[in-house]
Amino acid sequence: MEMLEEAIQVMRRLFSGEEVSHHGTHCTVENARLYTVPDEPVPIDVSGFGPKAAALAAGVGDGYITMTPDESLVSQFLKAGGAGRTVSGGTKVCYDTDREEAVRTVHRLWSNQLLPGEMGQILPSPSHFEQLEPLVTEEMVRENTVCGNDVDEHLAALDAFAEAGFDRIYVNQIGPDQRGSFDFYRTKVLPQLPHDHR
Repeated sequence: MEMLEEAIQVMRRLFSGEEVSHHGTHCTVENARLYTVPDEPVPIDVSGFGPKAAALAAGVGDGYITMTPDESLVSQFLKAGGAGRTVSGGTKVCYDTDREEAVRTVHRLWSNQLLPGEMGQILPSPSHFEQLEPLVTEEMVRENTVCGNDVDEHLAALDAFAEAGFDRIYVNQIGPDQRGSFDFYRTKVLPQLPHDHR
């Protein structure tokens, strides 16, 4: 956490356009400069999956990002000083007209999202993920990932984030049918969202 906080401090200094040198506990930067500086500093949203990360995001971030619709994490962020800042969530789905094909696609391409604990965050190489692949079954994918084209399932996933207090929700399509996914959300899912959820 200290490393992230230090890195954010350096980034904010770089957004000034001035030359920055920094010799800190976790990182060293010498004579760094952004030559094309944005008109306004780029917002730095901090991603985290637990109470400490939510508190850190409130302390040093411009917003908070997490991947589960956990109302307690949103509350922790807001109580720690994040009120008035954006809370963003992300969810992964696999749109396909064949639900079982969608399950197989997720299992083949993104089963690591269902690894237990912190495994998916600390493994150093793809070969380590491959070694753990047998831990994730198609049944686990079926139970824990929105797969297929059931509009109500997709709406329920989005609604869980809205109910937990998220301001933005990002949906990531797993698999090759990106066009189909966009069309499905544009024509079937988004029109059914309450107007204040769009």
